[in-house]
Amino acid sequence: MNKKRMLAAAIACATLFGVSAQSEAAYQLNPEVKDATMALKSASEIGVLKYENQEMQNLPDKDAIVVMTFGTTFKDTRAKTIDATVDAIKAAHPGVKVVTAYTSHIIIDRVKAKEGITYPTPEEALDQLKADGYTRVALASLDVIPGMEYQYDKGVFENYKKNFKKMTLGTSLMYWQGQENQADDVTETLKALSTQFPELGKEDALLIMAHGTPQVSNAYYSVIQAKIDEMGYKNVFVYTVEGWPSLETVMPKLKKNGIKHVTLMPIMMVAGDHANNDMAGADPGSHKSILEAAGYKVDAYIHGIGENKAIQGLYVRRANDAWDALEK
Repeated sequence: MNKKRMLAAAIACATLFGVSAQSEAAYQLNPEVKDATMALKSASEIGVLKYENQEMQNLPDKDAIVVMTFGTTFKDTRAKTIDATVDAIKAAHPGVKVVTAYTSHIIIDRVKAKEGITYPTPEEALDQLKADGYTRVALASLDVIPGMEYQYDKGVFENYKKNFKKMTLGTSLMYWQGQENQADDVTETLKALSTQFPELGKEDALLIMAHGTPQVSNAYYSVIQAKIDEMGYKNVFVYTVEGWPSLETVMPKLKKNGIKHVTLMPIMMVAGDHANNDMAGADPGSHKSILEAAGYKVDAYIHGIGENKAIQGLYVRRANDAWDALEK
C-alpha cells in the first residue's frame, strides 16, 4: 500500500528543507538543520503526520483507529457511505478497534434526537480510548479535500497527540496532486469516480457538485477541473455549492458547447441535504430547477461517493497510510 511520496523543495528553501522518501511525510527537514524551531518543524509537517511520545515508550502497544467524518442526518445514505466505508476499513484491520467519530456537533445532536444513536466527537472518542488503556491511535479522515473539516482533524491530532504513546493522522481523499514525485490523488480519485459516470454524447454534460470552502484549499477545485480536462473527459465540469466555481460559473460553458442535457452528480461522501435539496430539489432555487428553467433536460445521480466501491478502496488506502505510519 505504501507509495514513496516526495516533494521537491523550492530552491529558496533548499537550506531548510530536504526531500524525503518516507510514505508518511512529504518531506523532512534538511539534516544540516540541527536546532529546528517549532515554527520550522510545523512548516515541514505535510502529508501523513506522526508523533511519538518518548515519555510513554515503556507502555505496551494497544492500538485503535478513529475514523473522522462530518456525519449526516440522512440514515439511508449513512449506511451506504460512511458505515460501508468504515466497514471496509475494519475488514482491512481485523482485530483492531475502529471507532467512528463525527466532527459536526450539530449532526451528532440531531442524530441523537432523531434516532437515539450517539456518535462521539473525535475528542470524546480519544478521551474514551485513553480511559480504556489504548496507547497507539491512527486517525483516518473521510474528508474529500484538505479543507476546513480536515483542519479540524489536524487540530485533534495536535491537541491529543501527547496523550498517547504514538499517534498518526492520515490524509484526505484528495491530497497529493502529482507534482514532482508525489502521488496523484486527484487523478486517482477521478478514475475511481469515473466508474459511475454516464455515457455522454455531444449534447450531454456532467456537472460534478462539490461542497466548496472559504479556505484557500478551495483552489483544489481548479486542480480537479484541470485533471478532468487532462484525462480527456469532454463536457465534464466541477462546481461548488458554497465556493468557486459556482453553477453560474459553469453555465456559460454549457451554452457555448451546445449542451441540451445535463446530469448532476455530487462529489461528497454522502448524499445528504446538499445533494437532495440544493442539487436536485424541487425548489425553484435548486440547481436542477435553475438548469431546467434555462432550457436544459436534467437528470440527477443522488448517491454519495462513499457508495462507490472504488472510492471506498481509496479511503481504505488512506487509512492504511495512517496505520502503516503507526506501525513504523
